[in-house]
Amino acid sequence: MADVTLRSYVFLDDLQPQLAAFIGTTARGFLPVAGVASLFVETAPGLVINRLMDVALKATSCTPAIMVVERSFGLLEIHDWDKGQVQTGGRAVLEHLQLGEHDRLRPRVVSDQVIRAVEPYHAQLINKVRYGDQLLPGESLLILETEPAAYIAFAANEALKAASVKLVDAQLFGAYGRLYMSGPEAQIDAAREAALRGLGSIHGREAAGGEGR
Repeated sequence: MADVTLRSYVFLDDLQPQLAAFIGTTARGFLPVAGVASLFVETAPGLVINRLMDVALKATSCTPAIMVVERSFGLLEIHDWDKGQVQTGGRAVLEHLQLGEHDRLRPRVVSDQVIRAVEPYHAQLINKVRYGDQLLPGESLLILETEPAAYIAFAANEALKAASVKLVDAQLFGAYGRLYMSGPEAQIDAAREAALRGLGSIHGREAAGGEGR
């Protein structure tokens, strides 16, 4: 399907407890639990996600947690205890699109910053709009932004595997993805390193100027 851009294709072999809980807070589908395998697929334009969800579910026993359909972008998530089922769902999606995993866009880190010893009023402002854990004064705060958006799920999962930090908030769809994590300074540094290393391991093609925006 030459008119569809595969923005993100992300397989998570072991959904971390905090990310599973966060998805359970924000998603409207059939919610995952810690330890399941999970697949995120993001496309442009968005409406094709309905067809891709149908393809994935008919090919497997997977359960869907997320389906976001916007004009510009679409996102789906499926999960199962059986990693093979999730991978089969991914292959079915790729076959329908007549694309390979290598046709996905490579993640680009748009913003990467650590704020150390967060001030109390700053923490309160962020806590008013977050869907995850609370940011406490004095903690360090990691803010990471990617394009395409769904790669934030992979970055968050890798960070949570590597460090004892809190998932404060995550934006998994739209033009850009955004991740907020907090914790002790050394743990935040370790989480940042793991997230960036993970994003750097994802191969794909460079986005053409303005592609998918």
